Amino acid sequence: MKDVIILGIESSCDETSCAVVKNGREVLSNVIHSQIKIHEEYGGVVPEIASRCHTEIINQIVKQALKEAQISLETIDAIAVTQGPGLVGALLVGVSYAKALSFATQKPLLAVNHIAGHIAANFLTHQNLEPPFLCLIISGGHTHLVNVKSYHTYEILGKTRDDAIGEAFDKVARVIGLGYPGGPKIDQMANAGSPSIKLPITHLDGFDFTFSGIKTAVINLNHKTPDLDKPDLCASFEKAVTEMLIFNIKKAIQTYPTDKIVLAGGVSRNSYIRNEIDKMANELKIQAYYPEPILCTDNAAMIAGQGYYDYIAGKRADLHLNAVPNLKIGE
Repeated sequence: MKDVIILGIESSCDETSCAVVKNGREVLSNVIHSQIKIHEEYGGVVPEIASRCHTEIINQIVKQALKEAQISLETIDAIAVTQGPGLVGALLVGVSYAKALSFATQKPLLAVNHIAGHIAANFLTHQNLEPPFLCLIISGGHTHLVNVKSYHTYEILGKTRDDAIGEAFDKVARVIGLGYPGGPKIDQMANAGSPSIKLPITHLDGFDFTFSGIKTAVINLNHKTPDLDKPDLCASFEKAVTEMLIFNIKKAIQTYPTDKIVLAGGVSRNSYIRNEIDKMANELKIQAYYPEPILCTDNAAMIAGQGYYDYIAGKRADLHLNAVPNLKIGE
C-alpha cells in the first residue's frame, strides 16, 4: 500500500507550525515557531500581534519543514490546515497560505478541527492506539471530556461552563506574579510546595466542569494573605483542579465503560495531572495515554496526523474554505 504523506499547517493562536507526517503515525518533521517571548510582556496573547507574526514567518517555517523531512511539495499527497477553533486573524493566515499552496501545487486541501488534532497527537506517540476511548482535552481554550468513537465520530460528554482549565492556570499565575504562560510556571513552582491549603472543589451534574470558583478563591486568598507560601498555593491549586478532572473521568467511565483514557491539549503536559491520571488508571485497571510533551501544545504534526484520517475518508475542502474561530468538534 502506498504511503500517504500529509503536510500540516497550524496557526490557531501564537505558534506558527508546519509538519510532514506519513500515514498518520510517523512524524517526518515538525517545525514550531513560538511567539511566547513576544507576548510575555503583555501577560497573554495579543491577537493582532499574533497574526502579524504568523504572516512574517509562515513561508520560512513551511520551507524548513519540507527540508527537515527531506521531501518536496511534489511528493506530498495533501495539505491539511487548522480551520478552527482559534483566533480568527491567526487562523486566516494559515488557511490563506494553505489555500494558495493547494492551488499552486494542485494538491487536495483538508480542513482540520484543532481539537480533533489534539486528540490525534496521541496516535503519533502511541502507534497502536485506536478508537474507541474516552479523551480528556485540557488546554488554554478548551476543557472537554469526549467519547471518541472513531477517527471522525465524537460525542462530547462534558465541557467547561466558564474558564478553560488552561485559562484558570494563566489567571492564577498572573495574580501571584508568575507571569505568562502560567501553566508550566505553576507546575514548576508546585514541585517545591505542599498541597496544604484547602480550596473549594465544585462538582456539577453530568460531566461538565467549572473552574471560575476555584480561580476566584485563589485570587481572593492571595489578595487577603499576600505572604501566603506561593509554592503551597500552586500545589494546592493543582491538586484541587486535578481532583475535579478525575471525579468526572471516573463518573464517565461508569456510564461509558472503557479500558483507555487519553489526555490531549497543552495542559496534559502538567506533571501532577499526569501522575494522578496514572494512579487512577492503575486503580481502575485501565491504560492511560498522553502525547509526548512537544505534541501536547499547538503543533502542525497533530494537524497533519488528523488530516491523514480525513484524507483516507475522502474528505476534501475547496478554495472557498474560511476560518471558523468557534468551530465545534465534530463539525
